[in-house]
Amino acid sequence: MPKPQETAVYTHGHHPSVLRSHTWRTAANSAPYLLDRLQPHMRILDVGCGPGTITADFAALVPDGHVTGVDRAPEILERARATAAGRGLANVDFAVADVHALDYPDGTFCVVHAHQVLQHVGDPVRALREMRRVTRPNGFVAVRDSDYAAMIWYPASAGMDAWLDLYRRVARANGGEPDAGRRLKSWALRAGFTDITATSGTWTFSTPGERRWWSDLWAERTVASAYAAQATGGGHATEAQLRAVSAAWREWGKQPDGWFSVLHGEILCRKEA
Repeated sequence: MPKPQETAVYTHGHHPSVLRSHTWRTAANSAPYLLDRLQPHMRILDVGCGPGTITADFAALVPDGHVTGVDRAPEILERARATAAGRGLANVDFAVADVHALDYPDGTFCVVHAHQVLQHVGDPVRALREMRRVTRPNGFVAVRDSDYAAMIWYPASAGMDAWLDLYRRVARANGGEPDAGRRLKSWALRAGFTDITATSGTWTFSTPGERRWWSDLWAERTVASAYAAQATGGGHATEAQLRAVSAAWREWGKQPDGWFSVLHGEILCRKEA
């Protein structure tokens, strides 16, 4: 029987405006709910590792263990390998993989981690079952995903409202679920987990530097990334509409009282012995 394959289209792609966000991510700002469970000897699988910044942090935190980062995009793994090499980490490797069909034996890893992944996959429950399969008894599956409908900002902006509506439509047309954060516990229960700790965390952008960085990358992503091509190619928006949304992002970034919060759902699932 052929292995199941990813059926969703990755909405963001790997445009420089996307990678500016992805390379900003660290274990501290993106996986704090997991860190106190890590032990020096652990073997970790980082699913959807992207440019490898979180993966490299994990490798530094388990000096007597090993970390494997996997992603479905071969080109981004070269960036991840360079990240690890630049930090002098020898206990990490990278491979191409589909989370729906991981090429590892049952019970291989102490921890299987995925950050901002399940919102982009075609079958998140199957993905969680597969992550559970390759986890050792008493090991953990740790997942964190944002929830777009729960993102909030100030001041109000019709252009930003248009961005949120457009993004959610494009993501769902691609086969994903942009409001994944609130669904993680439900998906984990359906995947067979019974010992689940469900929490939430946020990123907040409010200082002048944070607003400028966050607004600039979304303004650029809206008109120049794979997401932009999917929005116009799928008939969800015209180029003029994308330019208007991009301008709204830049205008929000200039507001001295501007504030933006990203809500993430988090689950830490222990695999029963």
